[in-house]
Amino acid sequence: MLKLLRGAANAIGVLLFALLFLVFVVQVVARFAFNQPLAWTDEAAVILYLWAILWGAALVCSDKENVAFDLLYQKATPPLQRGMAMAACALIGVLAAWGLPGSLDYIHFMRRESTPVLGLPFNWVFAPFAFFLIALVLRYAWRIFRLLGRDWRNHL
Repeated sequence: MLKLLRGAANAIGVLLFALLFLVFVVQVVARFAFNQPLAWTDEAAVILYLWAILWGAALVCSDKENVAFDLLYQKATPPLQRGMAMAACALIGVLAAWGLPGSLDYIHFMRRESTPVLGLPFNWVFAPFAFFLIALVLRYAWRIFRLLGRDWRNHL
């Protein structure tokens, strides 16, 4: 089941990036080939970029694929690495959980405003940030759970 969900998340990420690329190509062709810039392509590209980045960060990229300053972590013993990883997961998870209610409130508030060209409600534009925060909380809670298990060395 987890493999199927990961495949679906990757497929959605690919679709978002493909749409972003397609909108960008339409924008370049309209601007330079026909000398007719299209306002909707600018707006769509920004929205798709936001969605692609937050979707990818929340559901596609693993912890090992993110940039990390791990000089001290790599030099530490495995038990110390375990403690450092658990502390980092707890800090990030708690901060994401702490920011979630305010973010959801703001996203809900922005439903009354819409984008200038496409007329999309801003709550749809900002919705992936809520997915991102929820994914951080769940991801790091799951990682702490695995680090507390018997095979914790496999999850460093």
